[in-house]
Amino acid sequence: MGYKRPVSVLVVVHTPALEVLLLERADRPSFWQSVTGSQNEGETLRDTAVRELKEETGLDAARYELADWRKQNRYEIYRRWRSRYAPGVTHNTEHVFGLLVPQPAAITLEPREHLRYEWVPWQMAAERAFSWSNAEAIRELPQRVTQRAEKP
Repeated sequence: MGYKRPVSVLVVVHTPALEVLLLERADRPSFWQSVTGSQNEGETLRDTAVRELKEETGLDAARYELADWRKQNRYEIYRRWRSRYAPGVTHNTEHVFGLLVPQPAAITLEPREHLRYEWVPWQMAAERAFSWSNAEAIRELPQRVTQRAEKP
């Protein structure tokens, strides 16, 4: 397997009541996050989001409302994970999506990636997310849901 691309997606999975799905990382217990993953060569960002949702949760994005938030975050890759990238790569560009599900759903975890999952209110999810970009995206959720509801 080659190096990971320094382009990724973050998918905030949520209900209309603003319950947010959090996943606990297998390689860092107590690190909670939304669905994330690196873009594969030749994939669109939407394809990456759909693939990562299926791999990490078992959710089929085609059954729900997947929205590209048109938001990007650029951040320094944690040193412990830099070996996954080509030499000299230190930063990643993350593209944020949201997946609206009607209610908390049973999740099928990929055990090599995550230990467990929880559906929690958005405020708690923002506090628990270990990544600043993930917490920031979750904090935007109420506004994004309101904007979506106001569109004709």
